[in-house]
Amino acid sequence: LQHQQCLAVFSRVKFTRVLLTVLIAFTKKETSAVAEAQKLMTQAADLLSAIHNSLHHGIQAQNDTTKGDHPIMMGFEPLVNQRLLPPTFPRYAKIIKREEMVNYFSRLIDRIKTVCEVVNLTNLHCILDFFCEFSEQSPCVLSRSLLQATRVHFQTTFLVDNKKVFGTHLMQDMVKDALRSFVSPPVLSPKCCLYNNHQAKDYIDSFVTHCVRPFCSLIQIHGHNRARQRDKLGHILEEFATLQDEAEKVDAALHSMLLKQEPQRQHLACLGTWVLYHNLRIMIQYLLSGFELELYSMHEYYYIYWYLSEFLYAWLMSTLSRADSSQMAEERIVEEQQKGRSSKKTKKKKKVRPLSREITMSQAYQNMCAGMYKTMIAFDMDGKVRKPKFELDSEQVRYEHRFAPFNSVITPPPVHYLQFKEMSDLNKYSPPPQSSDLYMAASKHFQQAKMILENIPNPDYEVNRILKVAKPNIVVMKLLAGGHKKDSKVPPEFDFSPHKYFPVVKLV
Repeated sequence: LQHQQCLAVFSRVKFTRVLLTVLIAFTKKETSAVAEAQKLMTQAADLLSAIHNSLHHGIQAQNDTTKGDHPIMMGFEPLVNQRLLPPTFPRYAKIIKREEMVNYFSRLIDRIKTVCEVVNLTNLHCILDFFCEFSEQSPCVLSRSLLQATRVHFQTTFLVDNKKVFGTHLMQDMVKDALRSFVSPPVLSPKCCLYNNHQAKDYIDSFVTHCVRPFCSLIQIHGHNRARQRDKLGHILEEFATLQDEAEKVDAALHSMLLKQEPQRQHLACLGTWVLYHNLRIMIQYLLSGFELELYSMHEYYYIYWYLSEFLYAWLMSTLSRADSSQMAEERIVEEQQKGRSSKKTKKKKKVRPLSREITMSQAYQNMCAGMYKTMIAFDMDGKVRKPKFELDSEQVRYEHRFAPFNSVITPPPVHYLQFKEMSDLNKYSPPPQSSDLYMAASKHFQQAKMILENIPNPDYEVNRILKVAKPNIVVMKLLAGGHKKDSKVPPEFDFSPHKYFPVVKLV
């Protein structure tokens, strides 16, 4: 028994030492420190089974309800660190039980292992996607902080000068690589006359330098919890609006320079398209996160889904298509320069377009939003949506409050309430559609989303989640279109458990 108790103490002390060594490793600038942390995390995971098997040893906690929820342990004061906490509103922190503690550390180790994977990414867009996906799991503040420390290592936190990723890659270089992979601007192509032009270099270097701060802030935002993230995304749109304006000016200047030397090439809307793409992504993320945080009432769903489907996703798809055609045009010119007129053979090789998957996913999202918008309008026609009795505010006030952060954005221009009412007015159709027509139209949108997603090769977790919503919604919409429960005024239920942005509609 004594040997088992000693082994239990030893495994706990060693686990604590390994965990602290991992945290110290993350403060080092060298990327080799991350590999060291990965090895240590494997050791820590192995120690957890020994800790779990020895939970029954030693003093057990007394559950005395008079002393609050904390398990009482001899020689341990749960509020010992109260004076060390920052002067914020006191939060309720409950000390978890031993069994839950092992599960917690097991999940923490998995999260830290995931954090270590970010060092393999070199593309700015991939890094942003990684931060978004990691943040969607609502990880603890420790793993969020480690991700920030790992990926974007600056001299202190986010100083304006000497911004480096891992302390080795210059952020400016990553921005240039992201531009090349997204729109292939001629100014960054070695085969272009502007590549070695000093004035053109000054233009692009100045623009890229101005990109660094907003993109570093965007990466930093994903280190916050989901509610704080949404708040900060609304504010960062102002910085991206300024960047958009500069991108358009630089594009125009480079285009006029390029026309004089290479009339067959153009530099219109290259940098602007890239900034617009990120602008739209932020706006979409801002609106969708409201569903996840349960900020919207049922009667507000219709204009949120309308704004997403008819406006933001429509803009996003045209932006992605423009970037794709810009890439193709640049590739064509480069091929012609390399091979003269023997470019016919290369046309036979079908190249996978880098943006094709994102364009496909945007089409699926747009159809899901359009389906939900038409569903909500039809429910409203059938009297199934409970609306509040507006006294001190109105629908216009709520609408303007929801989209207030978009007022700082010039492109795309914000849609004001009166414009929205005019654009979404069903009376402009002859004859105006009935609720059954709208249910049928919604089912077609869900059907279209399903078809798009089922044709994606190697579907990921997100694709499967959306399919879990689209399939039952097709059936429910067809039932409603056929007059099922038409006279019932009971509001439907919206189940957001399969997907946090698109609910499964359930009839009660």
